[in-house]
Amino acid sequence: MKNGSNGSNGSNGSTRARIRVGSVPLDAVDFDGAIDAIEALVDAGKGGAVFTPNVDHIVMADADPRFRRAYEHASLSLVDGMPVLWASRLLKTPLPEKISGSDLVWPLMRLATRRGYRVFLLGGDEGVAELAKRRFEAELPGLMIVGTDGSHISVDAVDEALIARIRAAKPDIVLLALGAPKQELFAHEQRDKLAPAVCIGIGASLDFVAGTKSRAPRWMSRSGLEWLFRLAQEPGRLGPRYLLRGPRFLGILARQAIGAAH
Repeated sequence: MKNGSNGSNGSNGSTRARIRVGSVPLDAVDFDGAIDAIEALVDAGKGGAVFTPNVDHIVMADADPRFRRAYEHASLSLVDGMPVLWASRLLKTPLPEKISGSDLVWPLMRLATRRGYRVFLLGGDEGVAELAKRRFEAELPGLMIVGTDGSHISVDAVDEALIARIRAAKPDIVLLALGAPKQELFAHEQRDKLAPAVCIGIGASLDFVAGTKSRAPRWMSRSGLEWLFRLAQEPGRLGPRYLLRGPRFLGILARQAIGAAH
């Protein structure tokens, strides 16, 4: 394959096609394939880390070796955001479709209900994980949410008591609503302690489930304008991400395209 792609995911021995946009690997799977891959990770019982990179992740990884290492060892990396999907096509390594953490959450919880997986919710603002738990359980009777925690997380000084609480709950899946790069670093650096649980980074998804934040309309998401909707909601927090770091993505993409041409 071209442009830095290869035929397998080195961290789990899968034969899924894996490409790169910038320094971030992405797995070439469609939505159903992503659900199947997560199910296989859980059933393997060895733990793992599932990430959903977007433009901001690619820009951060370009400058942050620690973040890059987390991505290099991801069990599954799913394209989140139309600009990254379009970039994969421009680089002649097209990915099948956009698969965001927010789109994954409900199908994953239906899978967990059907298979009897135990789920732990970590992150979100105060009270968000508990609100999300109540909605999940109301809509999916039989779903086993075995713990929630909205503790402040520092990846530079990990709370061993938190790790112990998660381990004691014996989850099969830990949904990490910590935001990037925190959730990816936490998943990568604590994966051995949390195994056999599979950690899945879902960003603001618990806020959407809990109803404390609104998702962009589907047409905006399909058009690559979800960032504009979120920026209008949280200009102070998201302004630097979209207006300062976002344009650097074009430079990373141009550099990769020029390198592939030689």
